[in-house]
Amino acid sequence: MEIILTQDVERLGSKDDLVTVKDGYARNFLIPQKKAIVATETARKILAENTKQRAHKEAKLKEEANKIAEQIVKKKITIGAKTSTQGKIFGSVNTIQIAEAINKKGFEIDRKQISIPEDSIKEVGTHTAKIKLHKEVVVEIEFEVVAE
Repeated sequence: MEIILTQDVERLGSKDDLVTVKDGYARNFLIPQKKAIVATETARKILAENTKQRAHKEAKLKEEANKIAEQIVKKKITIGAKTSTQGKIFGSVNTIQIAEAINKKGFEIDRKQISIPEDSIKEVGTHTAKIKLHKEVVVEIEFEVVAE
């Protein structure tokens, strides 16, 4: 029996996949638990239309993410921190402070989108961070940690 998955099913496929399974598995498990629907002609047409629309939306989101990435790279980001005389930071600089500094520049970036190579930054200087704007758009930015 051919079915269309409505959600990810382990070892079978992901959402919106068209798969063939045994009749009993589909009728007794997948369909009653709303994990799949029968692949009728109308269901296939709906799936094709939804896939087409989703691809169009994804292309728009990716294009917007690329525009934001170009703008973020041009900005100079500095983060102030209290330091000792040797240049060591009291505490550390983490993704929260980086996100706040970027947001002050006019962008809406969540701290969960930012990743830094180290767990936290404990020295003054120039460092890099990666920002995931879209699943296919990851931009690497440089920021400077200065003493206050």
